Amino acid sequence: MSRRILLTLAAVLAAPLAHAAPDPQAQREIAQLIGSLDGSTCQFQRNGSWHDAAAARAHLQRKYDYLLKKKLVDTPEQFIERAASQSSMSGKPYRIRCPGQPEQTAAAWFGARLQALRQRTP
Repeated sequence: MSRRILLTLAAVLAAPLAHAAPDPQAQREIAQLIGSLDGSTCQFQRNGSWHDAAAARAHLQRKYDYLLKKKLVDTPEQFIERAASQSSMSGKPYRIRCPGQPEQTAAAWFGARLQALRQRTP
């Protein structure tokens, strides 16, 4: 193969591996999503057990830090999908219940929080 074809092939194969760090706006939104649990009376279900908001926040922060280190999260949507939606061990979806609100999947809860954040930010 010609050198040009090899370089093109190498670039195409490397493209899925090249992840940039989240930009400042994405970092801010992810921090706000994780922080949305602060001070809440919501409970977070993980692998069949309910945890308070502080434990949930700490767990999600650890998962986010891991994903950052592995360069596997660039956007708030990826954070929700890869860290805040389901257990990476069991595959079971996370759930959230807050007083006065119906229990829901964590993916839906964080998705709604992200939408609300973006509506408030011009």
